[in-house]
Amino acid sequence: MDPQEEQTKKPSKKDLAKAERLRRKQELAAASAAAAGVSSVSIDETDPLASNYGDIPLIELQSKSIASEKWTEIGKLGEKLKDESVLVRGRVHSIRAVSKKMVFVVVREKGCTVQCVLTVKPEKISLQMVKFVTNLNKESFVDVYGVVSVPENALKATTQQVEIQVSKIYCVNKALPTLPINIEDAARSESEIEAGLQAGEQFVRVNQDTRLNNRVLDLRTPANQGIFRIQYQVEKVFRRFLEDEGFVGIHTPKLMGGSSEGGSAVFRLQYKGGVPACLAQSPQLHKQMSICGDFGRVFEVGPVFRAEDSFTHRHLCEFTGLDVEMEIKQHYSEVMDIVDRLFVAMFDDLKQNCQKQLEAVGKQYPFEPLEYLPKTLRLTFQEGVQMLKEAGVEVDPLGDLNTEAERRLGQLVFEKYKTQFYILHRYPLAVRPFYTMPCPDDNAYSNSFDVFIRGEEIISGAQRVHVPEFLEERAKSCGIDVKSISTYIDSFRYGAPPHGGFGVGLERVVMLYCNLNNIRKTSLFPRDPQRIAP
Repeated sequence: MDPQEEQTKKPSKKDLAKAERLRRKQELAAASAAAAGVSSVSIDETDPLASNYGDIPLIELQSKSIASEKWTEIGKLGEKLKDESVLVRGRVHSIRAVSKKMVFVVVREKGCTVQCVLTVKPEKISLQMVKFVTNLNKESFVDVYGVVSVPENALKATTQQVEIQVSKIYCVNKALPTLPINIEDAARSESEIEAGLQAGEQFVRVNQDTRLNNRVLDLRTPANQGIFRIQYQVEKVFRRFLEDEGFVGIHTPKLMGGSSEGGSAVFRLQYKGGVPACLAQSPQLHKQMSICGDFGRVFEVGPVFRAEDSFTHRHLCEFTGLDVEMEIKQHYSEVMDIVDRLFVAMFDDLKQNCQKQLEAVGKQYPFEPLEYLPKTLRLTFQEGVQMLKEAGVEVDPLGDLNTEAERRLGQLVFEKYKTQFYILHRYPLAVRPFYTMPCPDDNAYSNSFDVFIRGEEIISGAQRVHVPEFLEERAKSCGIDVKSISTYIDSFRYGAPPHGGFGVGLERVVMLYCNLNNIRKTSLFPRDPQRIAP
């Protein structure tokens, strides 16, 4: 090989990994030496600058006077504040002692991080102050006073591209020296873990049960901060859109005398006096009764309970339901129109207003943005069955679609129509709840629909039966004790308009929008057949 070619040859991945390991070892050795230097500093000596650091006494944290301090959120620190004095409060994210005279501490607030610099200076920063900061436990809360500066080179380890030159720092609340999980470990993506292990790093893979057992710590990762802020945005758009469409927010009871959906998946309990009762499987019956109470259009955001022994990636025993009910003037497509415009507005809003949160989620759990159409695609159930049949998938034309068939249909729809969000309607009547209205032209089918994201069902909706005699007939045919829902049926005897609605799980919407692999990632404190804590 020509010597000149040998010199210009790019290093292999193996060489790069070796060089990176060497760099990290050198950095750790330097940090260890610096920490050793700091540990030699005595804190017993009188420090004239002692008032600039230390633990804040409890009595000063008991709101004994009106606060006059001006606080700055870490997420709002930027170049515009250069040379400004600021006061921030956050958690100690990491500490790196450069020497006994200098230490870097990264402070975190709501997922945003800033690097704080302490350098020994006469009449400002003492050796004891540097040692105090070096000995702080990670995740402890601190108050930091200092001046904002802009470093020459971009900062890779923090979200904010400025530093705080610290003048005072106080510990508000200490965390334990050793925590059940390390936040940095919990925040790593699978690809980072694999790359680290191949490079010889001792990375820890934090499994799901460990995360959920220590959920308070797990929630502090950037991805989780993003997930639950996205979830709140979904709920906010849901409420705002429906309010603009003339819907009224309601709150229905979660204690019921009988099941609202039928079947055995219900949490049963004894009410006062030993009266049998159960937790509501949905607000279905009461939101319909609200329509009979002349509200016209209603929605609810509230807990839903399902006693299913479902150990799947998308089922929970308790989730947050987003429910809608409305009068129908002519056709149940009016309900689908609301679904169409609501979710397109929701997806547009997330794309526009949650960029930072989506980036934080995608960094740990990489995903492709959701593909959807400005006008949502609608297919009949029969059309869906035909698409599956042509692809070699045989399903019962009058049965429900299983998970595998739903996913395959989602693939076929995306290939043909370039959308991962669509509506499938006119479902077989036999697979729908008792209160579902049959199709006028074929009683084998119903005025109902499901909605899918990325090949998974997120919404069930339909026109309801509002004729009491027919409703009783349908309930009996589905094995429901008519006496247990007599007040519900009676509400239609006083005059009821044609109406319909739908329900969707908040956690499932976020899970599928972000293409996460488990609904427990989008439930703040999940409840499933094996988990009722923390």
